[in-house]
Amino acid sequence: MRRWIAVVISLAGLFALGAGPYRDGLVLPEGYRGWWHVKTLILEEGHPLYESFGGIHHVYANDKAWKALKAGRFPYPDGSIFVFDLFEAPRENHALHEGKRKVTAIMVKDSRRYQETGGWGFQAFAGGDPDRPIVTDAQAQCFNCHASQKDRDYVFSAFRP
Repeated sequence: MRRWIAVVISLAGLFALGAGPYRDGLVLPEGYRGWWHVKTLILEEGHPLYESFGGIHHVYANDKAWKALKAGRFPYPDGSIFVFDLFEAPRENHALHEGKRKVTAIMVKDSRRYQETGGWGFQAFAGGDPDRPIVTDAQAQCFNCHASQKDRDYVFSAFRP
């Protein structure tokens, strides 16, 4: 019994240190659709990012991120979180609909833990399924694109009153 408890504690420690199935232990936050809605964007065919990111985008921010975004205060404080929810965008009867969820991604600010990616941790989940993380190299898969937004602490979204 003691050996089993030691194994469980060891595994829990590894997950907390980032050795688990998600990069650095990043998980999809519960209830994010009740957070501050930052914006909705639709990328249609013809946009240069359509192949990877075509569809309806919704961006949400937790309280820490929202306060900094609204004030235009950079860098964001540690603990700031953005969630990016991407859906297919089928057209029917002259209307664009929110279709099947394609991916849900998160950015978590921790300036000490994620120094190599501008202080942000990145993860994405196929179909929004928390058991299907897809980011294995945050630098190549996420940060290289976000680097273009260095003056805004690597965040694409802006506050619009």
